[in-house]
Amino acid sequence: MNRMHFAIVALLLGLYGVVGTAAADQSTDAWNALRAGAHVALMRHADAPGGVGDPPGFRVEDCATQRNLSPKGRADAETIGARLKQQGIAFEKIVSSPWCRCVDTAKLLDLGTVETEPTFGNVVVLRDQREALTVGGRALIARWTARGNLLVVTHGANIFALTGVSPASGEIVVVKAGKDRAAPVGRLLLD
Repeated sequence: MNRMHFAIVALLLGLYGVVGTAAADQSTDAWNALRAGAHVALMRHADAPGGVGDPPGFRVEDCATQRNLSPKGRADAETIGARLKQQGIAFEKIVSSPWCRCVDTAKLLDLGTVETEPTFGNVVVLRDQREALTVGGRALIARWTARGNLLVVTHGANIFALTGVSPASGEIVVVKAGKDRAAPVGRLLLD
């Protein structure tokens, strides 16, 4: 291997180490925040194949017309819930987008009672309401002043609109409660 190739490989390995360390730090920060309480965990629903949005003519009140969780997504949601329990993480309140893939993810976590919250409805599908939904989501986060944690199961585009983070399916972005801007504290990818 000539010096140029060696330098490129060394640079790439160094970058991989930095990225791996940053991801580990974000994970540690997220766990610590959730153990401390008074945080909001924004979770993207688990795996739901079929692209972005929903099929034409979908109806929120009819799961058969929507993109739904795959068998992998259902299993991942159960695994994520078990990992959170194993780590001693509890949620004082759990809210979900009204979309079935979010409600199902929240219920399969098996962490408590799930309430639907329209302000976390899919901002891709409801693009004409995007700003109002995002403002509503920020307001709900800002109002969370309980000692415990709040879990919100929603869509990736909603989390991106709130935090600037584009999460993977099943990923959790932890933010400090009571903030006008939902600045991420850390991230967890548990499946």
